[in-house]
Amino acid sequence: MRWRGRRQSDNIQDNRGRGGGMGGGFGRSPIRLPIGRSAGGGSLSGIVILVVLFFVLKACGIDPLEMLAGGGGGMAPGGGGQVTQGQAPASDEMKQFVATVLAETEDVWNGIFQAEGLNYEEPTLVLFDGQVRSACGYASSASGPFYCPNDRQVYLDTSFFQQLASQFGASGDFAQAYVIAHEVGHHVQNLTGILPKFNEMRQSMTEADANRMSMRVELQADCFAGVWAHFTDQKGLLEQGDIEEALNAAQQIGDDTLQKKMQGYVVPESFNHGTSEQRQTWFAAGLQAGKLSSCDTFNNPI
Repeated sequence: MRWRGRRQSDNIQDNRGRGGGMGGGFGRSPIRLPIGRSAGGGSLSGIVILVVLFFVLKACGIDPLEMLAGGGGGMAPGGGGQVTQGQAPASDEMKQFVATVLAETEDVWNGIFQAEGLNYEEPTLVLFDGQVRSACGYASSASGPFYCPNDRQVYLDTSFFQQLASQFGASGDFAQAYVIAHEVGHHVQNLTGILPKFNEMRQSMTEADANRMSMRVELQADCFAGVWAHFTDQKGLLEQGDIEEALNAAQQIGDDTLQKKMQGYVVPESFNHGTSEQRQTWFAAGLQAGKLSSCDTFNNPI
């Protein structure tokens, strides 16, 4: 990816240097997915309708995000406040890379929202090592990258990128960019009401149904990452092999591949992120079409 010399986002909070910790698997954290406490139910099609309603209300001058405030739940019950701002360590290449990728996601999603007459609220990306406190609770490096809808922040221990290459066999800067874009995809889901709706619905679901819904949420975030890659490619920033790096990362972190590697067999009913094939397919769908309408994982077979 041709990222050097490009704009870097100011929405970076560097909390590294507060202790060590082991890396973790991408999307494997127990706080990785919303498990809010709101009551109620709904249908899969209701989520898509909610997204459409979001844009209609905004066009009418009504902010649906204010309507959702206080009732959306989060990725984990309880939890504290914002991460305390610490003394940031000296700038380094990894931080520059993350800040540049985040800036590219800002450009793409600002453009998509503006095309609908809306304002994209940019997330903050928190760099940490060891452990971190978010508005969704405490997390360690073993959690892997995650997004907290309660404070609208992405959390990343960059040592995960080393593990992504060494343990999962997914090396390359665009594999890393895919991870960031996936988490930003969850932020887009939060802004459009998908995550709050999921929080509400899963309270009345069985574990198996909640896992199936989680898969649809995660695969849509993969598709949104593909939409971002589509426009990034249009800007001429992708190099030969970049798309293959992202697709390989999607393959290596599929539920079936990880379970087979870790325990020697798979338990399909426990899948909550998607198989390798599904993750690759939905990333490719967003990449090829470059449209949010191509990412309807709720009303299409996955």
